[in-house]
Amino acid sequence: MGLFADVVNVFVDPRGQYGNPLGIIWSSDSTRGQEQQIASDLGFSETIFIDEVSDGRCRARIFTPTRELAFAGHPTVGLAAWLRGSGDDIRSIVVPAGTVHVRTERDLVFVTAVPDWGPEFEFQQLESPRDVESVDPAAYGGGIFYVWAWSDKRAGRVRSRMFGPAIGIPEDPATGAAAIRLAGMLGRDLEITQGEGSQLFARVVDDGRLVEVGGRTANAGNVEIR
Repeated sequence: MGLFADVVNVFVDPRGQYGNPLGIIWSSDSTRGQEQQIASDLGFSETIFIDEVSDGRCRARIFTPTRELAFAGHPTVGLAAWLRGSGDDIRSIVVPAGTVHVRTERDLVFVTAVPDWGPEFEFQQLESPRDVESVDPAAYGGGIFYVWAWSDKRAGRVRSRMFGPAIGIPEDPATGAAAIRLAGMLGRDLEITQGEGSQLFARVVDDGRLVEVGGRTANAGNVEIR
């Protein structure tokens, strides 16, 4: 019997479009020690492995195609939404960086994290959304870059893209950890449109020591891992 990964699209728009695919896998004897290879074979920006779910708490690990991450926003938001959709009243997710708290608001699922938990991004602010849209990903041969511009500064609306060749992600459709870091840096709530049209909401809490990121998630079936 083959091994399957459930797939959800995280940070979709109100119509359920765009978003960032996430692979979700229950850890087992078949996966332990093989997580990095599985994530590489799947090829998603991130794949998350569930180690345990009990009493509203989940333990999990996150992998890009090339390395393990201590924390990432898109996998924790997507996993929380998927587990809640399956009937699990998930209130926290424990990842190597720490405990991520979960809450819902209408059709949005939020996770709260420390901004420094995520990867180190090089933030580049450009003049306009058009400048962000015209960036050539081939210009980034290494590192992790987050390119952004205000689309409406007063309203906190941002246009962005992320390029992460250093972690095996040429361009990420939606990046929760970067949204958390940017909101923490700016000290204000943000509504971010990333990539082709993914939608993320970042909100500063606890005087900026914590930031929550949230969005909508849509199920996308499953894929067999060969």
